Amino acid sequence: MVGGGQGAFIGAVHRMAAALDGRWVFCAGALSSTPERSKESGRALGLADARNYGTWREMLAGELKLPVGERVDGGSIVRANASQGGIAGAFVRAGFNVIGDKPMTATLAEAERLAAAVREAGVVLCVTYNYTGYPMVREAAARVRGGGAGAIGAVRKVFVEYHQGWLAKGLEGTGQKQASWRTDPALAGAGGAIGDIGTHAENLVSTITGLEIEALCADLTSFVPGRKLDDDASVLLRFKGGAKGVLTASQVCVGEQNALTIRVHGERGSLSWRQEQPERLEWAREDGTVEVTVRGVANIGPSRGGAASDSRLPPGHPEGFVEAFANVYAGAAGAIRAQSTQGRFPGIEDGVRGVRFVTRVVESSRGGARWVEF
Repeated sequence: MVGGGQGAFIGAVHRMAAALDGRWVFCAGALSSTPERSKESGRALGLADARNYGTWREMLAGELKLPVGERVDGGSIVRANASQGGIAGAFVRAGFNVIGDKPMTATLAEAERLAAAVREAGVVLCVTYNYTGYPMVREAAARVRGGGAGAIGAVRKVFVEYHQGWLAKGLEGTGQKQASWRTDPALAGAGGAIGDIGTHAENLVSTITGLEIEALCADLTSFVPGRKLDDDASVLLRFKGGAKGVLTASQVCVGEQNALTIRVHGERGSLSWRQEQPERLEWAREDGTVEVTVRGVANIGPSRGGAASDSRLPPGHPEGFVEAFANVYAGAAGAIRAQSTQGRFPGIEDGVRGVRFVTRVVESSRGGARWVEF
């Protein structure tokens, strides 16, 4: 692991998710931006001294000195957006598999260079769009894209929103670490809320519907005085084939915690899913009736890639955020073991598309909320 040391929320989540199914062992790390703090975190987390590195460059060099069978098989990069691309590229070019956070890089050019390196090296690059690991998200995708019973027909309209309230005030001015880097263009890149959570919303639409964005029109706002990056985003979407979409992402909605919601409306029905109630999927029929499907019941389809194949517990025993994250890690592990670059995880194409989405949204907003080709 690169980054994610003591005090880093997402680093702990990655380690829990990776360990959940026994497919990964955490054995090496450079866990902070300073060597002293990095080694302190490694000791606290039980890393052996020989593989508790001060910097990611030391780790890369140290692992390459080991026999092939003793090196790490892959690693997580959980650093601020601006540094992820360069670190990932170095490990990829050295032949290591990489699991990176989103957005994958700070710029589109960097994302495209990383994609070229991944293809040349023939390694796995997994991007942790972790909400795609929820069983009922996968069930929704199976119904929308796979047809059959519960299908909604051709998609006409998609609404996706991701609303939080934790940045409703200038938290970055207090020195709070998570707020500080997310609102700093030098660390987060060109997008604030649109990069931090809007990319999750975009990826959720793509995962469930398979629709490709043709053009978009965006309006970004920084409501908190002095904030350099957006904290609120409204985006109109045109998809290839004629479907339309509305995406909103905001971190200034007082009272909201982690309200990621999607509604997909087709010719013959609609599906809706909420991250804060992740075990429920609602299917509205043409006749006005609504069917609620819960994770773990018999009428969901593992043969279609649906929820049953992604669950660990019987009905009534809630699964949640970490388990969804673990499904992404399990997919990456399966691909690596199979010596494949493809699997049930968000890959390099998802990563590039996410960075392109942020880039086009910022371009549209800076141009006066004009339509731009994707």
